[in-house]
Amino acid sequence: MHRFARIGATGSVAAMALLLSGAVLAQQAVSLQLAVRNHRFEPAEIHAPAGRPIVLGIRNLDAAAIEFESVSLRVEKVIAANDRGVIDLRPLQPGRYNFFDDFHPETRGTLVVP
Repeated sequence: MHRFARIGATGSVAAMALLLSGAVLAQQAVSLQLAVRNHRFEPAEIHAPAGRPIVLGIRNLDAAAIEFESVSLRVEKVIAANDRGVIDLRPLQPGRYNFFDDFHPETRGTLVVP
């Protein structure tokens, strides 16, 4: 009887470890890259999966600073000319999240989460 109890306990531990590893993978951050060149986001539309944190790397290739801003993402960050910035975003629900350069409002882009 002890032998079966040990197998059951071992199976429970293995099942718990599998569930925890799945939860960790679900929370692993997705890395996205974006550039600004000639007051345009490149690419203008980026995609990320729902429910996972996002690390957004932005490279400003212009000779002027930008202010990456998004009301729907609740974020704003100034990135100096010819510099880089990183923005950590919370896991998102499906939708379209618009962003822009507050210093140059015609510079716009969208994050799509299917």
